[in-house]
Amino acid sequence: MKATIDDVKVQGKRVLVRVDFNVPMKDGKIVDDRRIRAALPTLRALRERGARVIVVTHLGRPKGKVNPDFSTAPLAAHLSELLGAPVQMLPGLVGPEVEAAVNHLANGDVAMLENIRFDPGEEANDEAFVVKLAALADLYVNDAFGTAHRAHASTEGIAHHLSAVAGYLMAKELEALGGVLENPRRPLVAILGGAKISTKIGVVENLLRRVDTLWIGGAMACTFYRALGKEVGTSLVEEEWVETASKLLEGAGKGRGEIKLPIDVVIAPEAKAGAPTTTVVWTEIPADQMVVDVGNETCARIAEDCRNAGTVVWNGPLGIYEIEEFARGTRRVAEALGASSATSVVGGGDLAAALDQAGVVDKISHVSTGGGATLEFLEGIELPGVAALQEKVAL
Repeated sequence: MKATIDDVKVQGKRVLVRVDFNVPMKDGKIVDDRRIRAALPTLRALRERGARVIVVTHLGRPKGKVNPDFSTAPLAAHLSELLGAPVQMLPGLVGPEVEAAVNHLANGDVAMLENIRFDPGEEANDEAFVVKLAALADLYVNDAFGTAHRAHASTEGIAHHLSAVAGYLMAKELEALGGVLENPRRPLVAILGGAKISTKIGVVENLLRRVDTLWIGGAMACTFYRALGKEVGTSLVEEEWVETASKLLEGAGKGRGEIKLPIDVVIAPEAKAGAPTTTVVWTEIPADQMVVDVGNETCARIAEDCRNAGTVVWNGPLGIYEIEEFARGTRRVAEALGASSATSVVGGGDLAAALDQAGVVDKISHVSTGGGATLEFLEGIELPGVAALQEKVAL
């Protein structure tokens, strides 16, 4: 178990907090502030305990160059509103001017660095940059689970130069996702959606060793249909993964979890808003149509498994969620999960939006803030940003 901010003294200390405020922006405005709000408990606790808080985040992909379009200034302004306290925008990332500003912070003050990815040393985990970054603080807190799978300067490198502990959000993510893998209430049901099996093959294999039932939806299911010898029209299929899908189907149920595929699917001539849709059984997909969502009967069967489950973990939408007509299956399953008494752990992104739209986000045990980090954790991969943190000392 990792040490947290509850295990260290922060009074009067300069505390560098890595957060994941990589939020969607439009015309300089924040579209969804979920990730910012998720870090508030950690930041508020540090302020209340007299820490001098230095917030670090990335935004977008500036590729190691200063780009005003990716400035963290709007994030600092919004964080100030949420905290009800000023958040000072620091004049850059590292160096004498930034160090001077940090050293003038009073206990309980909060400041924010510019976009950490403005410096190429961040993603390169460059030791010289790490040393300069570490010079700003006395203690490091990682509350950015969404970037914990990256061995960057502000997520992994700095933890080797300062005492490094987890924030509340990081600890919550590790507890929820770890519980799914190590000590779940049974039956354990997993639902995996998305387009490509190639990006989730490790997750599928790891979960099959642990779950009772594994539902596979989204376009990913079409590769499994092909493995069963059926045609899928113009649907996306990763031909090079058909043999792998076949082996997974053969091994399922033999001391491993059972794989379930959608029994009915929504089809359309193209992945376009307004396209006419039809629901067919999975064995009867026409040559000129593509799978865009799961059908009602499939939703009903997933809902039944959710009702009877002790734990449900879900990652990835079950249809082309960006298009309203193809998002209904995902929302129906979200409603079913919200009505279930099972411990529920859901990946963020599109699924978080689906839970919001279904009005059930407050009924889910844990909605992860991670994308790639969540997948790698479920795959059983040790995340660099987590591995670098101190272990809790047993009393």
